[in-house]
Amino acid sequence: MGGPMARHLSNAGHELVLFNRTRSKCEDWSVQNTDTEASIADTPADAAREAEIVISCVGNDDDLADVILGRDGVFKTLKQGALFIDHTTVSARIARQVSVEGKSVGVHCVDAPVSGGQAGAENGQLSIMCGGTDKAMQAARPIMAPYAARIVHVGGPGAGQQTKMANQIAIAGILGGLSEALRFAQASELNIEKVFEAISGGAAQSWQMDNRWHSMAEDRFDFGFAIDWMRKDLGLALEEVRNVGGSAPVAALIDQFYAEVQAMGGNRQDTSALVRRMQHKGK
Repeated sequence: MGGPMARHLSNAGHELVLFNRTRSKCEDWSVQNTDTEASIADTPADAAREAEIVISCVGNDDDLADVILGRDGVFKTLKQGALFIDHTTVSARIARQVSVEGKSVGVHCVDAPVSGGQAGAENGQLSIMCGGTDKAMQAARPIMAPYAARIVHVGGPGAGQQTKMANQIAIAGILGGLSEALRFAQASELNIEKVFEAISGGAAQSWQMDNRWHSMAEDRFDFGFAIDWMRKDLGLALEEVRNVGGSAPVAALIDQFYAEVQAMGGNRQDTSALVRRMQHKGK
């Protein structure tokens, strides 16, 4: 995700300093983008030194804490008045912690998880759901614009992460229903193309149906967002559901189904591989 986002930022005229815990990824990016003005830092702190804006996109809570709050973290060197934007999907708890830590060093923070996958990043069409103060959002919006189709300020610190959780809960339910519908059509020996034509223009229509119905029918699951990452996100969502006293039984069930697909070797297959859990024998 970070690679194409960096390209969009460079094309918008920003001078970049890159950091990745696997340095070769930065080096490969530089080779592939020789027309950009970018240097490579050895640590997050070095990357943030004298920066006006820092953008992160890592893996999980521990990764974010290390990169931002660790011994060589961004907040060790980021100057007062700077802006920090985090695109990682993490817990609302750590998003709020980062905001508090940022305030203590005079840094404006926005938790800004994204939806749209690798294709959205490549095409500059990500949807970004944001938490933070009005002042932080005012500064962040034009920075994110080159790689976003939609930027929504939902609320205060942590609200962006909670919105991403709602997004993942919704996707899980949609994929569950889509998988069952497809398997039913196959078991009924219906023409899959005709079924799609008949139902995709009505109330059953969704992005997942438009983009994954045919590939799911053909057992093709190499479309980016891996089941391993979806299970991480659903784990965060289900924990937050409990924190707010809510209930998400459908998402919990789909999470269990994803665990079964992992056991089948589908860890790195995309989320539409949920259909593998729902086998059929036909008539």
